[in-house]
Amino acid sequence: MRTVVKWIAIIFGGLIGLLLLAAVFVTISSSSRVNKSYDIPSSAVVVHNNDEVLARGQHLVEISCAGCHGADLSGKTVIDDPPIASIYASNLTAGAGGIGQSYADEDWVRAIRHGVRPDSTPLLVMPSQIYYYYSDEDIAAIIAYAKSVAPVDNRLPDRGIGPVGRALFTAGMLPAPAAELIDHTGPRPQAPEPGVTAAYGEYIAGRGCADCHGADYAGGAVPGSPPGAPPAPTLTPAGDLATWSEEDFISTLRTGFTPAGRQIDRDEMPWPTYSKMTDEELQAVWLFLQELPPAQSE
Repeated sequence: MRTVVKWIAIIFGGLIGLLLLAAVFVTISSSSRVNKSYDIPSSAVVVHNNDEVLARGQHLVEISCAGCHGADLSGKTVIDDPPIASIYASNLTAGAGGIGQSYADEDWVRAIRHGVRPDSTPLLVMPSQIYYYYSDEDIAAIIAYAKSVAPVDNRLPDRGIGPVGRALFTAGMLPAPAAELIDHTGPRPQAPEPGVTAAYGEYIAGRGCADCHGADYAGGAVPGSPPGAPPAPTLTPAGDLATWSEEDFISTLRTGFTPAGRQIDRDEMPWPTYSKMTDEELQAVWLFLQELPPAQSE
């Protein structure tokens, strides 16, 4: 009997030891990524402040930033699940709790284009891998408009990743920070001229679509989505879009209703943000999606 008890104690102790080692590994691994320092090269972006620039900046903010940071840019809750994470989109204004009080133009560029804070550590849920491709002129317009909005006092709680979130993060089940995905020292991509072209459709929205629908736009599980969440559909001609017209596509993003009459859940697909795009921009996105090779996630 004592031998049995002894072996049970040994096995139980071994399991506890393995769990402790796993916890230490997860903590060290996740902390090294969250606290990594990035050496970002200096930017030549020059921010001007005139009516044309501010109008362009406002439009880009409405279709690119307001969905997470709020219509007044005062910040919003992104994840509020302490065991996983407590993440908030920053207050971008110059009000109490806002980064607009302290950010220099260079800090804005680092955050938007590189996903890096002024202290050189990565922003965790800022999709800079999308905005990295924005031209200097568009980045400057976004900064000019963000700096012009009325200050809003909104002190957000402290951010943090919980133990479950750290484990998921280490296992690759949560999206990596954008700073890990960007070639920060690579040559600047050439931005296309605005117009109704597939190239401009990819530039203005296509890379944002890939964030949920996958690099090949074939759909599937959305990175970081909770268990049981519906998969993103394919945006290629292998799916429903094969039977849609350009008018159907634009109407769906304007109203949130598909040609079949199904209402799109705005929490699953942020169509209200895309509804603010111009007809020409949506036409360009449609052209881009039409050129994709058919693909369907299994």
